[in-house]
Amino acid sequence: MQAENLPHVLDVSRPAPLPSALVKVLGASLPEGSAFELQFPGEAPVAIGKGQVKFRIVAKNARGVSALKSLDEVRIAEAYMTQDLDLDGDLLAALDLRNSLTDKHLLAYLWSTYGQSLFHGGFASDTKSISQHYDYDGLHLLFLDPQSRCYSHGYFENEDESLAAATERKLATAFSWAGIEPGMRVLDIGAGWGTFTEFAGKRGARVTSLTISKESEAYCQELIRREGLPCQVVREHFLEYAGEPFDAIVNLGVTEHLPDYRASLAQYRKLLKPGGRVFLDACASRHKFPFSSFILKYIYPGDETPLHLQSYLEAVAETPFELISVQNDRNSYRLTSQHWAQNLERSRQTIVQRWGESAYRRFHLYLWGCVHCFATDDVTAYHWMLQLPSGKAGRPGLARKTPATVFQKIRKAIRL
Repeated sequence: MQAENLPHVLDVSRPAPLPSALVKVLGASLPEGSAFELQFPGEAPVAIGKGQVKFRIVAKNARGVSALKSLDEVRIAEAYMTQDLDLDGDLLAALDLRNSLTDKHLLAYLWSTYGQSLFHGGFASDTKSISQHYDYDGLHLLFLDPQSRCYSHGYFENEDESLAAATERKLATAFSWAGIEPGMRVLDIGAGWGTFTEFAGKRGARVTSLTISKESEAYCQELIRREGLPCQVVREHFLEYAGEPFDAIVNLGVTEHLPDYRASLAQYRKLLKPGGRVFLDACASRHKFPFSSFILKYIYPGDETPLHLQSYLEAVAETPFELISVQNDRNSYRLTSQHWAQNLERSRQTIVQRWGESAYRRFHLYLWGCVHCFATDDVTAYHWMLQLPSGKAGRPGLARKTPATVFQKIRKAIRL
């Protein structure tokens, strides 16, 4: 990702024919000792910052200039996707400029988070969101690990490990932590490309995988048939699914699409036998806020939200579930995203030929943006496990009331 044909160290003595306010704002985003070049149409590149050049941004026309001057994250991303802006060099370093950009799109956020569910229904909105994300039939398989096809993070033990090894460790962790044994009935939430279905099915587990994607359903059905797995795939939303309780439940990277924690925990409780375990992992945030406007508009156009661990655990405290373990996975998700981004770059020619330059740039921004967010702790990740106690503790209506819950009821009574 290093820039080619750029000077090793910038000469910052040249006058800048750019708006001084823009130069000042963008320069404030840079780490000490780094710099980049900014070029407007018909002008020579201008140095911003001091030190080694990492990248060059080129505004190719008036639309590109307007996007840059707006300092609006979505407008700049759109200008990059439409090739009104070009970027040569280290995209990861360029993403430091996000610290100077704004992301104020209240109406778009309200529509994405609440409007679609209100007008189309929550489950229909989720189905539409997932369908839009997977419209690029086959593109995702060009950047995922080719063997596992796993679209959630691996668990790395060191920086030099392969994505395949980290993914294998993740699947083995889910399988063992959930206490899965041959013959057990296991619910897999989010079938994807059959990653967990294949792993657990080949070890004798009878997996039922849920998906709301037609493409995922067809892929997994063929996988189950071809490999002779004792599994099935069902195209139905998790919150609508009804069936006999399972011995274990696995949710790999779907909690972000289930922001109503109380509803999902209630569903786990219905679908899990007493004594059973739920294994989960997800990307997360220290603060309760949705993904960026770019993600909501161009990657997951729905109410997708990073896990907010505090709110989640408050919801868990209102149920009989016991939190058995929680592990921070931020660095593992950073490494996973980095592998995906590098795989995407290696597949650039194929992607551009099949889906166009705009599609490539969309996912290029998305994946390196993920790397940047995990590297800077803007976003983190966890894997954790819940257990439904056996006996009386697991019966409806016998969950212990936490002090927080009691205080909430008292405050509500006072307001009434």
